[in-house]
Amino acid sequence: MIDPVSPAGFSATAGPRSVVGADVASARGAAPAAAADTDFGKMLMQMSADAANVVRQAEATSVAAIQGKVSVQQVVEGVMAAERTLQGAVAIRDKVVAAYLEISRMQI
Repeated sequence: MIDPVSPAGFSATAGPRSVVGADVASARGAAPAAAADTDFGKMLMQMSADAANVVRQAEATSVAAIQGKVSVQQVVEGVMAAERTLQGAVAIRDKVVAAYLEISRMQI
C-alpha cells in the first residue's frame, strides 16, 4: 500500500531520489552543517508542496478531460496518484497526532 518514508531518499510524488554527496558521517550526525540541509521542517514543507502539486496536476488533467484534450486513462492515473498522495499525507498526520498524544501523556 504505502511505503514508509525516509527523509533522505524519498519524495512523496517522485518516488526514490538519489542522495548525492551524502556520506556515512553526515548521516550519523557527525557533521552539523550537513544536518541543517536535512531539516525535518524543510522536508515536511517539501513533501506538502509536492502533495499539493500532485493534486493540482490531477485537477488540471480532469479539466482537460472535460474539454476533450486527454484520455480517460490519463484522468484515472492522475486521480489515483492524487489519492495515493492524500492517503500518505493522512497517514503521516495520524502518526504525528499519535506521537503528540503519547508525549502529552508522559509524566514530568
